[in-house]
Amino acid sequence: MTEVSSLTGRLLVATPALADPNFDRAVVLLLDHDEEGSLGVVLNRPTPVDVGDILEDWADLAGEPGVVFQGGPVSLDSALGVAVIPGEATGESAPLGWRRVHGAIGLVDLEAPPELLASAVGSLRIFAGYAGWGPGQLEDELVEGAWYVVESEPGDVSSPSPERLWREVLRRQRSELAMVATYPDDPSLN
Repeated sequence: MTEVSSLTGRLLVATPALADPNFDRAVVLLLDHDEEGSLGVVLNRPTPVDVGDILEDWADLAGEPGVVFQGGPVSLDSALGVAVIPGEATGESAPLGWRRVHGAIGLVDLEAPPELLASAVGSLRIFAGYAGWGPGQLEDELVEGAWYVVESEPGDVSSPSPERLWREVLRRQRSELAMVATYPDDPSLN
């Protein structure tokens, strides 16, 4: 097997050609990517469920909208917390209960007391489920043209308008990808 170049911390942006309804216009933050597979969360799928209804202790730290997001089609009964910690939180300076994934973005230990992170968290999102790929599966989808791979920004995790994230991420690209942001929801209506 060839060496896999890690895409951890980058965004997968669904191409208009991606036919899987689970990922229609999805923006996925990759939390882990190596030769054993990939794991990420869909950043733009808010649910109507308030964080307080599921994880009451974490509700005050959750950014707007303060709802649980559907992180992907796998393990919908499990929860992942992703938080942005501004500054240089690494090693011993990282708050207890937070593990850096990329830059200021990291995973939260939802079993830890929220007070451990309260003063450090810039934003927090709670995800039910995740998106997962087995060894080589994501690479095959990339070759097939299902995803655009772009750099993430800490604000992507906490976008107050997740329904606009797909277009916003594409629009900020300095290439022909910016034009894809204008792709109509239903091309047959043109």
